[in-house]
Amino acid sequence: MNDVIDAPMNALVVDLLAFLATGEKPYAEIMSAWRTSCPRLPVWEEANDRGFVERKIREGRQIVCITARGSDFLMRQG
Repeated sequence: MNDVIDAPMNALVVDLLAFLATGEKPYAEIMSAWRTSCPRLPVWEEANDRGFVERKIREGRQIVCITARGSDFLMRQG
């Protein structure tokens, strides 16, 4: 899979991954902050499609965390 995305989307995906790199977050919080209906800025969808984020169930709650692939991408972005 190619990690090249346009510059504005790349910057937003990096922001999302940096946010998640500080620790897992509740799914509802991520959806509130990052999901959009704007077809030009699908940040959550882009990160999810590229395997950079992962949803899990922990203690009965849905959480989102960065994947190893997402961490690697974030590190390569500086």
